[in-house]
Amino acid sequence: MAADSSTWDFTTIPDLCMRAAEAYGTDVAIEDGDVSMSFVELDGMRRKVAKSFIAHGVKKGDKVMIWSPNCWKWFAAALGLVSAGAVLIPCSTRFKGTEVAELIQRSGASMILSVGEFLGSYYPDMLGPEARQALRAVVVFDGARPGEMAWDAFLAAGASVSDAELDARQASVDPDDLCDMLFTSGTTGYPKGVMYGHRQCLRAIDAWATRVGIRRGDRILVIPPFFHAFGYRSGAIVSLMRGGVLIPHLTYDPEEILKRVERDKISVIPGPPAIFHGMLQHPQLKLFDTDSLRLGITGGSVVPSTLIRRMRSDLGFAGVVNGYGLTECGGYGTMCRADDDAGVIADTCGKPFPETEVRIMDTEGDVLPDGERGEVVIRGYITMRGYFNDPEATAKTIDADGWLHTGDIGYFDADGNLRIEDRVKDMYITGGFNCYPAEIERLLSAHPSVGQIAVIGVPDDRLGEVGKAFVVLRPGTTATEKELIDWARAHIANFKVPRSVEFRDALPTSPQGKVVKDQLREAVPGAA
Repeated sequence: MAADSSTWDFTTIPDLCMRAAEAYGTDVAIEDGDVSMSFVELDGMRRKVAKSFIAHGVKKGDKVMIWSPNCWKWFAAALGLVSAGAVLIPCSTRFKGTEVAELIQRSGASMILSVGEFLGSYYPDMLGPEARQALRAVVVFDGARPGEMAWDAFLAAGASVSDAELDARQASVDPDDLCDMLFTSGTTGYPKGVMYGHRQCLRAIDAWATRVGIRRGDRILVIPPFFHAFGYRSGAIVSLMRGGVLIPHLTYDPEEILKRVERDKISVIPGPPAIFHGMLQHPQLKLFDTDSLRLGITGGSVVPSTLIRRMRSDLGFAGVVNGYGLTECGGYGTMCRADDDAGVIADTCGKPFPETEVRIMDTEGDVLPDGERGEVVIRGYITMRGYFNDPEATAKTIDADGWLHTGDIGYFDADGNLRIEDRVKDMYITGGFNCYPAEIERLLSAHPSVGQIAVIGVPDDRLGEVGKAFVVLRPGTTATEKELIDWARAHIANFKVPRSVEFRDALPTSPQGKVVKDQLREAVPGAA
């Protein structure tokens, strides 16, 4: 088989694993601490894990949850369970027992694979009696305690399943079967399972990898958690597809990331802007050797052009690409090309994926011409099958014509590149003028002392709402509230200028690396 995956006809994830083993052979597939596995070895482990799921009674279509930080066992477990025809339910390591119990109940998960000790807690201890009763087994990757099943014991059970039985099960997995459900809360307050199929998942990842330019042999440091689309699809699976080396990273720490870049000769880092902000903010950045960096891939929120340029100049990335996507579209939507002009990469999210429509729509449901601002809507193979067991929420998100409503505000420029302005819910109104925090953040990021910034709307007796900026200064710089506000008044429209500035050492971020504005709002009485 040719190693060029661009000629592959993508069908199912287990089929991808077999093709990768044939194409990339003894090339290194995963490096995780002392563990190094080739593509052939990874495929063998996948089969072993799949047999173990079958031995433990997992049927085609069963839901299986993984509750763990990034590690090789997470990925091997995911590949094994989908090879057995089960549906992957990734679970955030930030979740507590009550949240996991709700996810088990909503998803119908019948089995969970969990980390043991992590961040000072033994995770299975958080599971209450009701959650445990719904599960046929709790498998612990490392350090299992009495009452839980150790990883090695789980794998040993697979010896009772023959190759023929596994092959038959794999053959029953259809390209249109579900491969995973990623849960997202959105505006309804309860988690909704985004249903995604094997073929559409692989098609989207292939299109994305082609756009950004992932190469065989790339050493890919995956910092976004595997329980998120960015980490799982644009980190782990893409490594398997393109013959890259998957290097999982446990927790976000800028200094540790810089050390790993130097020690492990990292060439590719996918992740949201906060990851790169953190690296750039490190006071000793210049002491680290980052010459191995080739490609920085960001997105997931509005990205200031200043950040893109600093990723090139200060971190040394030869290429930087920017994109836009959401969980309901597999984490995808639009993407710049690796060879796009620097201005396009810095200021836009690129063009829609092949065979995918992205349009701008007004509040009446009419498609707007290029240049006009409205809600971004998406239609095509990348859109989800719907929300699991929630037809009402599905109907609110995907309209009768098949358009998925993103809740994001944007427009297309004259060259057909998407420019995202903000989330609909983050917009606030100052004296009758619509203010989009992400636009203001992008503009204020040009100030030489601003390292990272987040803007929210806060109540104001005269204007209704005004902007409040939370700022992390660049290392070695200083600025006062008055200086930043005066600079803003000289550079942007008056109604967009924040009326107050609060300086912080860091901004609160989610496991995906996005700034959690709700936590900033909680600190301000009445903030929208």
